[in-house]
Amino acid sequence: MPHPSKTVRIDQTGGPEQLKLVDLTVGEPGPGQVRIRHHAIGLNFIDVYHRTGLYPLPLPTSLGSEGAGVVEAVGEGVTHLKVGDRAAYAGGGPGSYCERRIMPAQPVCRLPDAISFETGAAMMLKGLTAQYLLKRTVPQSGLHAGDFVLFHAAAGGVGLIACQWAKVLGLQLIGTAGSDEKCALAKELGAAHVINYNKEDFLPRVKEITGGKGVKVVYDSVGKDTWDRSLDCLRPFGLLASFGNSSGPPAPFAPGILGVKGSLYVTRQVLFTHIATREANQEMADDLFEVVTSGKVKIRIDQRFALADVRAAHVALEGRKTTGSTVLLPS
Repeated sequence: MPHPSKTVRIDQTGGPEQLKLVDLTVGEPGPGQVRIRHHAIGLNFIDVYHRTGLYPLPLPTSLGSEGAGVVEAVGEGVTHLKVGDRAAYAGGGPGSYCERRIMPAQPVCRLPDAISFETGAAMMLKGLTAQYLLKRTVPQSGLHAGDFVLFHAAAGGVGLIACQWAKVLGLQLIGTAGSDEKCALAKELGAAHVINYNKEDFLPRVKEITGGKGVKVVYDSVGKDTWDRSLDCLRPFGLLASFGNSSGPPAPFAPGILGVKGSLYVTRQVLFTHIATREANQEMADDLFEVVTSGKVKIRIDQRFALADVRAAHVALEGRKTTGSTVLLPS
């Protein structure tokens, strides 16, 4: 029996005007799949990359990489979920911008009762990203209480979670953001130091804060605009961890420059490698659920848009007008 699902689709890449709300139907899940009805959907910058074609997808396609809702049906072989479960996920392929979908069961986790659907949708991709950055993407000497790290876009969805989690871990997080208001928000939620990159160059400020030594690791989702100076912020053997390109991809560089600048390390991380198995995904999600339910990390949802207003949501996200997390709400 087909089930109706209003779905946001793009037929070609381009600007927000390419996002179209269409009426589709979905059927029953096959082996290893579930059908989930969304109560809330997360908005992330990877959705922009997919829409613009920076990360190409076969067209036409739906967008969206995280959501939360209720499991309506389970396919053969699915044992960790049952009909009626509250659930949340990141991954499983693009397609969360809809009322309901069929998707692989592997990335879907049962959502604790203490966490709302909106919070679940807002935190899975961003929270799991913060988890793998701070816990799994570390310099060769490790990260220890008191160590300095630099986190760009500290007032964004991933950044605000990272500010809080870093404080829990005892790290001295230096956050950059593009306005005094965003800097104040990052500081309020745990950043030890903040830098408004529209008012001052972050490189000399980082050197000043660290007594000229630099930071052990830079977490950079900005890309082109911050890349060169991020390398210069690192101490010897430091790590530049790239996990996004909101300003565009960095220019190619000669690996030899890493030696000249202090035998540095560079890595490009992707969440979906970290959550490729159900066991790893569940382990990371359990860590995230613990810090959220304990109150150590609070998920800020500063913007809510109806699913039908998805174009406005993309305009706000691309225009850097958002703070914290943004969710789309099906009717």
